[in-house]
Amino acid sequence: MILGRSGRRKPPVEPVTLKILVAGGFGVGKTTLVGAVSEIKPLRTEELLTEAGRPVDDTHGVEAKNTTTVAMDFGRITLREDLVLYVFGTPGQDRFWFLWDELAQGALGAVVLADTRRLEDCFAAVDYFERRGIPFTIGVNCFEGAARYPVETVRQALDLDDEVPVVLCDARERESVKEVLITVVEHAMARAAQARQPATT
Repeated sequence: MILGRSGRRKPPVEPVTLKILVAGGFGVGKTTLVGAVSEIKPLRTEELLTEAGRPVDDTHGVEAKNTTTVAMDFGRITLREDLVLYVFGTPGQDRFWFLWDELAQGALGAVVLADTRRLEDCFAAVDYFERRGIPFTIGVNCFEGAARYPVETVRQALDLDDEVPVVLCDARERESVKEVLITVVEHAMARAAQARQPATT
């Protein structure tokens, strides 16, 4: 506890908790991102891919992947003493998208994780957050062996508004992921402040 000017002990700061979603295509690194940044053991709902799922699970480009998230990933990170993020990773396949509406409730913003080798896989997530007015940031997961493109090239390929942040990242690296999450929070706060400003005539 901290002593105030009166000599009395100040109560501990009650942190503000914010909810952030991590979305994107199948195998883009959502589970890895949540695990890399979480200060607690992340909750994972992964199941093995089976032969029965082959007709509905498109593993093109991620042939080595043998598990999939069937509900969500969950982690927590304290950005400051007074700010805690709850990070929810969404499932990537179409057949689990019915869970997105539930997960999106109360979310401050989202990260749409992208792989430049399969950029079209994140179109659905971009459309989802745009339609619902949820602020989002594109996190370009820089996979080894994947071509690197300038941020503006990715922005144009995804047809994004100028205000949407695009950040290069490594979903395996805690500090890299942390920067992406900070960008989401700052973007969402700026959007909220802009919405509160009175309209000019």
